[in-house]
Amino acid sequence: MDKVLASDNEKIKEVVKNSKQYELQIIYTQIIRNKGTVAFKDYTYHLDASNYYYPASTIKLPIAILAVEKLNTIANTSVNSTFTIDGNPDKLKFADEIKKVFAVSDNVASSNLFEFTGFDYINQKMKEKGLEPFKISHRLSGAEPANQLVKAVTLYKDDGSVEVFPAKLNEKSAPLVLNNLVKGTGFMKGDVLVSEPFDFSKKNYYPLETLHNTLKRIVFPEAFKENERFKISEKDREFILFSMQNLPRNAGYDPKEYYDSYCKFFMFGDSKDPIPNNIKIYNKIGEAYGTMTETAYIVDTENKIEFMVSATMLVNKDGIFNDNVYEYDSVSLPFFAALGRELYAKSK
Repeated sequence: MDKVLASDNEKIKEVVKNSKQYELQIIYTQIIRNKGTVAFKDYTYHLDASNYYYPASTIKLPIAILAVEKLNTIANTSVNSTFTIDGNPDKLKFADEIKKVFAVSDNVASSNLFEFTGFDYINQKMKEKGLEPFKISHRLSGAEPANQLVKAVTLYKDDGSVEVFPAKLNEKSAPLVLNNLVKGTGFMKGDVLVSEPFDFSKKNYYPLETLHNTLKRIVFPEAFKENERFKISEKDREFILFSMQNLPRNAGYDPKEYYDSYCKFFMFGDSKDPIPNNIKIYNKIGEAYGTMTETAYIVDTENKIEFMVSATMLVNKDGIFNDNVYEYDSVSLPFFAALGRELYAKSK
């Protein structure tokens, strides 16, 4: 980690020099294989779960996995089962919603899956697996994202039968108590500038180490105790992994709008060129309120390289939130891409 962050690359030097301003946190994992077993060696930089950052779309990773886990507890269902949500007549297929969540980080798709699970289910299952600290307190789309009432869901099973899951009022979420929950000097509320710091205390909480450990469990379940694993079939795990690495063009999206690196920041985030076929990135990104986060398992089958990396940083030079003026393209994307390439080079 020290060697990588001491790089002469200007994109890395600039961020490391101002790491406190950027609220930079990083985890790199060396994967050690020995006679069929897998072990991890972690290297960290400024990792601190008590320093809050907004997790944005990374929260979709456990939403997708735990929707599949819940399906695995219901007879005659699969990821190809369909469902409807109260108030929406459209039949949705679990597999399609999961593909959208990973290929283009679709907010509506994640909220659809969320109605099937709900706050309490996700929070409890993450706790049971030792994936803490963690708290989901709001959806990423909809008119009332923080409404603790999840809607009724009708599940159409593979054998033709139907099961209705009634609406459920989930446990009320208490405000977070952490460092750095209040950020910036102002925020936009509609077209009005409110000249006071932005309060994140009622937002989702998914610190980098918990996110990184979620990725470890889905990629290498055999490295964990039974009670720490996601309870899904091997076929479903392979489907989730396929969806995580699948590129938008292979998922049916227009490659001009949704280029390969649209949701792949490490190594390729600063380019719209195609990602080489020998490199697979199993990942989930998040980008909102000036915070960019990604967790990724990167594999080069041709050169026999594999490693895991997770990072988060904040870019909000003007200190105003909700104004859509963030330095993603000029600072965070170039940093993530350069960081990924440096780690790749050092992993050879």
